Amino acid sequence: MSLGKKILLFLAILVLFNLILIVIFSDNGLVDLILLRKEKERSAEKNREIIRENLSLYREIERLKHDPEFIESVARKELGVVGKDEVILKPRSSSTP
Repeated sequence: MSLGKKILLFLAILVLFNLILIVIFSDNGLVDLILLRKEKERSAEKNREIIRENLSLYREIERLKHDPEFIESVARKELGVVGKDEVILKPRSSSTP
């Protein structure tokens, strides 16, 4: 093999190697593609989580509109509401002499 052919082969290999590096590491290259796919999966999972939360809130809204027992339980738990015929008993603290 002559020196000219060796140089030409070396240059061809060098160009191919540079092209491979460009495809892998350049903007919009293989590395960016992998990162974008991971980001897409994270966004899809977050979207599924938000959909589940919205469905839960929708169900709670419907119960608040139509279920008196649920409304009462929420009022008792979140607002501290007491029923009409109920009496509040406060225990004495045991630290008083």
